[in-house]
Amino acid sequence: MKVFLTGGSGYVGRPTVRALRRHGHEVSALARSDASARVLTELGATPVAGDLTATDVLREAAAAADGVIHLGQHYGDDTAEVDLAAAEALQEGLGDRGPYVHTGGVWVYGDTAGVVDEDAPQNPPPITAWRRANEERVLSHGGHPVLVMPGLVYGLGGGLIETFFRTPVPLIGDGSNHWALVHASDIAELYALALGAPAKSVYAGVSGQNVPLADIVSALAAGGPIARLTLAEAVERMGPIAEAFALDQQLTPARAQRELGWTPRHLDALRELRG
Repeated sequence: MKVFLTGGSGYVGRPTVRALRRHGHEVSALARSDASARVLTELGATPVAGDLTATDVLREAAAAADGVIHLGQHYGDDTAEVDLAAAEALQEGLGDRGPYVHTGGVWVYGDTAGVVDEDAPQNPPPITAWRRANEERVLSHGGHPVLVMPGLVYGLGGGLIETFFRTPVPLIGDGSNHWALVHASDIAELYALALGAPAKSVYAGVSGQNVPLADIVSALAAGGPIARLTLAEAVERMGPIAEAFALDQQLTPARAQRELGWTPRHLDALRELRG
């Protein structure tokens, strides 16, 4: 399959390109800079110059592909608008010739009551509330849309944990809330498998590791200093994303395992986070 993806040179994009190549796909990917293009070329993908606001480029690249994966995200006050316009351009270019895999995120579920699946009610924090409307548009567009909703991605030396949980490692509240984790290599494999999913499928990209924040912070600190913060203090330090880090979430990967044969292989997050 000829697969075009956005965000291919990013944290999740790089292992996704590798996973696609392992599955035998020919990969092209959006490159917003020369540096991104070099990364993609080294991974074995063909760079396509442009960014997420270049809808004509996205439409043309999708029209030349058999399948599309939308991983990239534009950051700014217009995040939701850019994401939707990009998705619509990609879906229009691809038409009904193949699967369009869209990226969501499990934070839209808000606090979960125990372990839940994709059909749980949604109650997102403000930082991710925009996703629901975009995802509904994507899934109702026609063609062959598929939604992958990653948990909190870790591993391979990057991601939100590396960015926001540096020394002194912050502990928000008492740390009894759970994070639904997934390793970057495992979520990459799910994206590759999602190209074979039925139309309008929705998958929680979580590994089944629902780990208390207190344990994660202890692993990250490795005996070093911990900054105990109230939620208000965490918001002041991190911004609105702190409200998402404070969510108590437990989700199951059962649907993706059952329907796609996805088998997460990284199941000891605390050991990996200890470095």
